[in-house]
Amino acid sequence: MRLNWSLQKKILGGYSLVLILLIAVLTWAFINLNELGKASDAILSENYKSILAAENMIDAIERQDSAILLIMTGYQQEGNAQFQQNISHFLQWFARANDNITIAGESIIIAEIDSGYNQYLSRFSELNNLFSLKNPEAPEFYHETVLPLFSNVRNACIDLREMNQQTMFKASQRAKAIARRALFSMTIIGISALGIGLIFSMILSHLIVKPLQQMIQATKQVAKGNYDVNVPAPSTDELGQLGQSFNTMVRQVKSFHDLNIRQIFSEKKKSDAILRSIDDGLFVVDNEYKIVNMNPAAQQIINRNMDDVIGSHFLEILKRDEIFTSIKTTMETGKAPEIDYLKDLISIKKDDAISHYQYSILPVWERENQLTGVVLLLKNVTRLKELEKLKSEFIMAASHELRTPLTSMGMSISLLIEKISNKISASEKELLMAADEEQRRLKSLVDELLDLSKIEAGKMLMEYEFVQLESLFQRTQKVMMNQAREKDVQLSVEPLMKKIEVKVDPTKITWVLTNLIGNALRYTDAGGVIKLNAGIYSEIVYVSVEDSGMGIPPEYQAKIFDKFVQVKNERSTGGTGLGLAICKEIVRAHGGTIWVDSEPGKGSKFTFTIPLAHPNKE
Repeated sequence: MRLNWSLQKKILGGYSLVLILLIAVLTWAFINLNELGKASDAILSENYKSILAAENMIDAIERQDSAILLIMTGYQQEGNAQFQQNISHFLQWFARANDNITIAGESIIIAEIDSGYNQYLSRFSELNNLFSLKNPEAPEFYHETVLPLFSNVRNACIDLREMNQQTMFKASQRAKAIARRALFSMTIIGISALGIGLIFSMILSHLIVKPLQQMIQATKQVAKGNYDVNVPAPSTDELGQLGQSFNTMVRQVKSFHDLNIRQIFSEKKKSDAILRSIDDGLFVVDNEYKIVNMNPAAQQIINRNMDDVIGSHFLEILKRDEIFTSIKTTMETGKAPEIDYLKDLISIKKDDAISHYQYSILPVWERENQLTGVVLLLKNVTRLKELEKLKSEFIMAASHELRTPLTSMGMSISLLIEKISNKISASEKELLMAADEEQRRLKSLVDELLDLSKIEAGKMLMEYEFVQLESLFQRTQKVMMNQAREKDVQLSVEPLMKKIEVKVDPTKITWVLTNLIGNALRYTDAGGVIKLNAGIYSEIVYVSVEDSGMGIPPEYQAKIFDKFVQVKNERSTGGTGLGLAICKEIVRAHGGTIWVDSEPGKGSKFTFTIPLAHPNKE
């Protein structure tokens, strides 16, 4: 695209002067800051070292004078040690001061300190000899000879410190003057640059803003749906080209708009037709939990017209807290909730008839992973529910009717075995024993079917009690201990961290535990271990039965709690396959869930949850 550079030249030409002034300000600031830095370096490097050396020399010679006082008071050994230690300290700092002579007259003071300190050391040697000889003239020698030398050296060090302090003060004053001069000059130049830049900005803004304002007004008209707008483009610079491009864009948008309107109406008709063709009830809920669309099947379910429902809050139309909770969870997480399709059903009464619906929830996403709402689908399962009820009632009735003849058969076979076992052949006796075993297995199957049907139909009475979980464990261990010993398997109860009280039917939960332990014994070799354990998490009690047996193959783990499912291997005992299904229903009747974690060859761990007796106290 060939560009006209006139607008660019205007901008560059106007800002060139401002740029020059800015460079001048920066250059002048750099010069002044450089001078200020040199002045600061002078303060720090030339004088601070000498001040520090003078301070340390004063400190050293004062400590030596204190050492002489120690010698005078009878502590000659300690005093000599302190005096000798501070000689090296004094000479070290004297050497630094001597190497840093930067002020006129400083060398004279340094020489005075050197001469005085050498005399001080010489006189101290004489004084120390007098004290060693316990000469009574020693104190007088100290006051008349040594002490004046000490004062002279100390005063010379003080003079050295004050001379450097005065020099630092003068350097500081000079730095302040440089700073004030730099601030004043930079302010003048900065204000000048600001004024020139402001004048140019006003001129340039007038050249640029006017056509932009025209385009803004035109854009607002386009946003309102008015595509019959035209932006004046009298110039040939970039703004003029932008105006021409804008006009071209508006014409193209108008043509696309006309085309899209027809497509939108067509797509809406298709989506409405799809919604109407779905037999299940369908609600579309936005992120404010308002119903924004629904199909005719949904209208029939709630017996309301669409016009009365659209825009209403979900709970105003369908007062189902469990569904709303799942919708809210989906909105917050962006994931469809896990729904138990056998349990999560809702019942709606209409015209003296009750209909059952299975619900599912799916999130609705737009571009850039933006969640705009959810879709609630209500599937009518009334017929399936009735069939399930009929099936359960049939199984319950059939099981009940079969119990009496099976009991009679069992008694008859037992009586035959008892009375004529000595009068029949071994093969006939074997057939009779097989018949007895088969009737026992059949009776067990009928009993378990009857129990399962009662639980599923909600007709099995649950006698809830407040019991200690440890007592349930001990009761179960006592019941199963003999079987564990016969198989040489260790059955242990893990110590609980604290007393756990639960609200359960103790007989039913004990049955669950014994069934799980019985399964574990069946698949655990001699020398193995079975553990009972429990814990509390989020006010829920987790009970587990863990074994070191052969484990469960992955293909069975997902369906092991279904009816008539058994793990097929060499240890299969021909059971009914209803034990774990009954366990699942008992746990579900207590408001809990049950699952298995297993790895072939490394054992299995069955875990189920039961309610805590007093969750608010935890």
